[in-house]
Amino acid sequence: MNGDGAGRRGPALTRRRLLGTAAGVAGMGIVGATITRAEGGPGFGSSGDSPLLFHSPDLEPYVDELPRPQVLTGEAIDLAARTGSHRFHRDLPTAMTLGYGTAGYLGPTIEAHSGVRTTLTFRNEITAHPHAADIDTSLHGLDESVRTTVPTSLHLHGAVTEPASDGHPEQLSLPGQGHVHHFDNRQDATGLWYHDHAMPITRLNVYGGLAGGYLLRDQWDTGLPDNPLGLPAGEYELPLIMQEKIMNADGSASMRSTPIVPQGHWEGGAVGDVGVVNGKIWPTAEVARGLYRLRMVNAASFSNWILHLSKPLDMWVIGMEGGLMPAPAKVERFRLAPGERADVLVDFSTLEPGETVELLNAEPAAPQAAQIGARRLPNLMRFRATTARGHGGPIPATLRGGALQPAALAPLARPSAVRNVSLSQPSDLRIPPSMMSLNNLRWTTDQIEMPRQGSLEMWNIVNATPDPHPIHIHLVHFRVLGRQAINTLAMAAHHPQPPTGIKWTPDPDPYVVGPVRQPEPWEAGMKDTVIADPNSVTRILIYFPTADELGFDPDATFPAAVTLPGDVAGHGADVAYGDHGGPDPHGAAPGIDRFGGDYIGSIAPPAAHHRSDTLQGYVWHCHILDHEDHDMMLPYRTVT
Repeated sequence: MNGDGAGRRGPALTRRRLLGTAAGVAGMGIVGATITRAEGGPGFGSSGDSPLLFHSPDLEPYVDELPRPQVLTGEAIDLAARTGSHRFHRDLPTAMTLGYGTAGYLGPTIEAHSGVRTTLTFRNEITAHPHAADIDTSLHGLDESVRTTVPTSLHLHGAVTEPASDGHPEQLSLPGQGHVHHFDNRQDATGLWYHDHAMPITRLNVYGGLAGGYLLRDQWDTGLPDNPLGLPAGEYELPLIMQEKIMNADGSASMRSTPIVPQGHWEGGAVGDVGVVNGKIWPTAEVARGLYRLRMVNAASFSNWILHLSKPLDMWVIGMEGGLMPAPAKVERFRLAPGERADVLVDFSTLEPGETVELLNAEPAAPQAAQIGARRLPNLMRFRATTARGHGGPIPATLRGGALQPAALAPLARPSAVRNVSLSQPSDLRIPPSMMSLNNLRWTTDQIEMPRQGSLEMWNIVNATPDPHPIHIHLVHFRVLGRQAINTLAMAAHHPQPPTGIKWTPDPDPYVVGPVRQPEPWEAGMKDTVIADPNSVTRILIYFPTADELGFDPDATFPAAVTLPGDVAGHGADVAYGDHGGPDPHGAAPGIDRFGGDYIGSIAPPAAHHRSDTLQGYVWHCHILDHEDHDMMLPYRTVT
C-alpha cells in the first residue's frame, strides 16, 4: 500500500470523477432537471428531488430550541473524544454520534485569556464510529481495523501554536491514548474553534461531531458585561456552530450524498439539505429585543454561505478569524466559508414580542455539485423575540487604535517575496480514485513551501478549478489583498498541467482578465482562512514570525505517529496507519507514547520499543474536509 491512494482497487466512479467533464452528466440528460429538498415545497419539502442525490426526510423547521454549549474555563482542561448519542430533531430518533467531553455531539465552548497558557489534556475514548462504513481504506495506507480503532488528532484552528501541539494530521491518538496540548494564547482576542484533524478521516470525525468553539478574551474584549468596548456579553453573546447535513430516517447523518459513489469510497464533498446549528436542525433561539453578538463558525464540510436575515435588521461584522477589525462593517449580507468565523452584531430591538427572523443563505451550490441537482441550503435557523429588552449599548465607531482598544493593525507593506501556489483537480485519470491537489502534488511529496522566518510574502493562490475553495494556513494570520479572474484555458495552454506529482505553480499575472476585486468589507482584518474563487487568483499578504517573536521554534521537530501492531489499550486490533506500508519493524508496544510529549495511557511502554519518527512544520490545505483528506493538503516549514 502506498500513500498516494493507489492500490487495493481499480479506478473508482467517484462523484468528482463523474463531474470532471460536463459530458459525463449531460449525457445522462439530468443537468438542471431537478432540485434537492433544500428548495422544494415551502423551502423544506421533497418535490422535485434529484434522483442522483440522497435526501433527508421531511422535517418541520424551527421546532427545536437552540442549545447553548457548556462553557469550560481555566488554565488546565481535560477533554476526551467519545462515542455518544444525539437527537438532531424532535421528530427523528436518537442516533450514534461523536462528541467531546460530556456532549453526545460537538463539544463545550472553551474560554481562555490572551497571554495565559491553556494546557489541554486530550484523550481518545472512542469505542465506535457512526461513519465506520464510510471510511475509504484505499487512502494513505488505512487498514480495515481503523473502522473500529479510530485515530484522532485535535487541532485548535486559528491558534498560534507550537508545532508539537498544533494537531498535525499524522500526530495521532488511538483509543486509550492521548496528548497534552500547550496553547500559549499569545494573540489578540478572537473566536477560534477546535476540531479533529486526523488524516485521512478528518471529514468523518468532524461530521460525526468532533468540533467545538474556543473564545479567546483579552483586557479589552473581556467577554464580561463591563467590557471596555461596550460589546454584548453574557446571555447576549451566542456561539453558533453551523453545519449542513443529509439525514437518514433512523436519525443518523449520512456521509453520502449520491448513489453514484458506493459506500466506503471517497466522494469529494456534498451539499447538505438541512441546516444544523449547535447540533439541532433548523433551531429557534429566543432573543431579547436588543443587540446580540453572534460568534459564528462555518463548521460545514463543503458549502460556502452568503448569510443574510429575512428582515432588514441592522447587522455589523466586527471581526473575523484573526480578531477584531479596525471598525464595524455594516452589512446586509456576508460570505462565510468552511473554517471561517464571523463575529457579528445584530440589533433585534425593532422586533415585536413573538416576531421572528430567519438566518438565510443566498449562495448557490458549487458548480460541480449543481450538475447532479444540488441546490443551495436556504435556511439555517430562526430568532424569536421575547418581551424582554436586551443590550442597548451603542455600536462602537472603531474597534482598534483608540483608547481602551487593542492596537491598530500594521499598515500594508511591500512583500519581500512572491509565491505562486495552485489549486487543481488533476485530470490524470490514472490516479485511482480521483483527487484534489495543491500545486499538483500529493501529500507525500517533499516539494513543500519553505518561507523564511521573519519574511513578508505575497501568496498568489491560483484556483484552476470551477469551484471555490477555502484555504487555511496553520500558525499564521494574513491580510487579503484582492482577487482577480484569470483565463485558465490560456494559462493551461501555455503551461500545461503535468502528471500528478510534478509541481505546477504557474504565474497567473499574464492571464488575468478584468479588474482587481478589493477585499470584502468583512475581510478588513486578520484572517487564517480565505475563499479562493474559481478560475481566479486570490492574493494574500503573510508574515511568517520568528522563533523569538513566537516564544517557540516553529521549525522544531517533534515525534510523529507510528504503526502500533497488536492490542491497543485493550481493543485487540492491528493498526496499520500512515504511509509506513506495513507493521512497525521496531515492534512498538501497546500504549506507546507516539508524540514524544507527555504520555497518557495506563501502560507505559518499554523504552526500547519507542519509534522516533519525527515530523516538522505545519500544514496548509483546503477546508472542504473531503478535499483535505485526499489530497488538497501539504506540509510547509518556516526556515531560518
